[in-house]
Amino acid sequence: MRVMNRPTRSRPPTAWRGFTLIELLVVLVILGLLAGLVGPQVMKYVGSSKTKTARLQIEDLAASLDLYRLEVGRYPSGDEGLDALVNKPSGAGNWNGPYLRKKVIPKDPWGFDYQYRTPGQHGPYDLFSLGADNAEGGDGEDTDVVSWE
Repeated sequence: MRVMNRPTRSRPPTAWRGFTLIELLVVLVILGLLAGLVGPQVMKYVGSSKTKTARLQIEDLAASLDLYRLEVGRYPSGDEGLDALVNKPSGAGNWNGPYLRKKVIPKDPWGFDYQYRTPGQHGPYDLFSLGADNAEGGDGEDTDVVSWE
């Protein structure tokens, strides 16, 4: 007995098949879970890096203030402020500035002006940033960054 083979249908070349809706939803759920777990950790480091940046900028400004004092004989007055580091104030005879590489006073990482007070409560001057909330005190990113600690 002879078995006859059925004719086989030839398939057209495989067309690109898309993903099913279920597969797409599973991928979206996995991505959402990852973002929920990783996102807060990343944001924690962003906040602490701004605080570290403020601390470094304050140290740089403090070094410039010390150089200003060495050349002029005094720290800038409260009226002159930090602007005396880039623009010659009247009555500063030995001023050899600008004392900053960039000829502008930087803002703190949150976009606010650094606070300069002379005479200071903690030394000849107080130089500080009020943090993200721009108000005294606070925790986390709102912590004040100061030159005297």
